[in-house]
Amino acid sequence: MHAPVTSSTSSPTSGSHRLRWRVVDIVVASVIGVAVGVVFWAWGVVWGPISGPIEALLPGLQAAPAALWVVAGVLGALVIRKPGAAIYTELVAAVVSALIGSQWGGLLTIEAGLVQGLGAELVFAVFLYRNWRLPVAMLAGAGAGLAMAINDLVIYYAGAAPLFATTYIVSGVVGGAVIAGGLSWLAVRGLARAGALDRFAAGRERREV
Repeated sequence: MHAPVTSSTSSPTSGSHRLRWRVVDIVVASVIGVAVGVVFWAWGVVWGPISGPIEALLPGLQAAPAALWVVAGVLGALVIRKPGAAIYTELVAAVVSALIGSQWGGLLTIEAGLVQGLGAELVFAVFLYRNWRLPVAMLAGAGAGLAMAINDLVIYYAGAAPLFATTYIVSGVVGGAVIAGGLSWLAVRGLARAGALDRFAAGRERREV
């Protein structure tokens, strides 16, 4: 009598299938990117009146609410759960924001989206695209916030004082963890509960709980 070999032979295939993008993944990731890109643009419109008082309170603290601009990558990755999802959705959002009209210029906006998406992507990659719980989502948000803060310091605040730079980085990391990580995770849970993610692992996982 031969032992069954199904599980040992199917696991590599199922693993590669789990990470392979489907057409629905591309469509939904694109929709997320476009929708959040409009939000990015709107946030840029009201950014001056919002960031001014915060910066006056403590210079550098404005990086915390600026973390709203890194939401797309974490949200897209939590929904799609495939390699490249964070970079793709954040980049699409940045492109949409730039096309509508970003006050920071098109190329710089797109460059920022690429860097921020990479910051989140690296965290999910460390966990081999298998852990989508709240702590990992917050770590990914923190990674995106860190990437945002460093990128801003290099491009917009070159030569900034150490205190300002430290405050900006810490604020970006905390804001990224809470806004991009925590809120995105809660949003995905809400969408899954409503049945909007039934074609994705996030939705099926919610039904099995």
